[in-house]
Amino acid sequence: MSRNKTARQKQILGELSQSPSLRVSELARRMSVSSETIRRDLDELNADGLIDRTYGGAIRRPSGEPALNERLGHLVPEREAIARAVVPRLAAARHLMLGSGATTVHVARRIALEMKNLTVITHSFGVATALASNPTIEIVMVPGRYHASEGALHGAEALRFLYKLYADCAVLGASGLSEDGPSDALLDAGSVYAAMAERAARSVIVADASKFNSAFPSAWAPWNVLNMLVTNEKPNGTLAQTMAQAGVETVLA
Repeated sequence: MSRNKTARQKQILGELSQSPSLRVSELARRMSVSSETIRRDLDELNADGLIDRTYGGAIRRPSGEPALNERLGHLVPEREAIARAVVPRLAAARHLMLGSGATTVHVARRIALEMKNLTVITHSFGVATALASNPTIEIVMVPGRYHASEGALHGAEALRFLYKLYADCAVLGASGLSEDGPSDALLDAGSVYAAMAERAARSVIVADASKFNSAFPSAWAPWNVLNMLVTNEKPNGTLAQTMAQAGVETVLA
């Protein structure tokens, strides 16, 4: 492989680490090379298992997410803005379900500041800890098998417990958002989110724009069973079209 090609393909991987997806024309413009050169580079990177080719471009290949403690230090302003935007939309709820994840921990902190006299059902120790500062909030912990890096409880016992309950609203995060719906890097987490969405009158997804056009192994719900996405940027392309067709409201933080 030539030195130029090596540097170019390294730059492509770097670009995709900053943007979930890029088109051939955009990469060619940024690198001042032909579209055909970029296509060859993308084909090679795809063959090496480093990216996924799409029609007209490429997306970064999903991998396992970092541990929750690491994620909590990323995109803090975006996640705090999402939390501020979603809490007013929960004002009428008396019973909530909150999934695990970095963004939902920020939502829990905001709920503890702004809401009172409600019950929150969660499988996340981070969420429960954030809510514990407010004595008017009753916290119900979902039982199950502990997942250390996520700080949450999963498994068959968690699902049996959730299917006996009902909530006004479920607030759920996601590792990725694609036209097929939200997905998660952890199969067991996806199963819990699916149960929460099914057992709530409304389901709200809280996720920043870095999750757009990305899919992970556990695709846990189609858009037509979800009600709202609260995010920091407006989705576009097929993701936006699919959400609009499903009647999902987008709220920008």
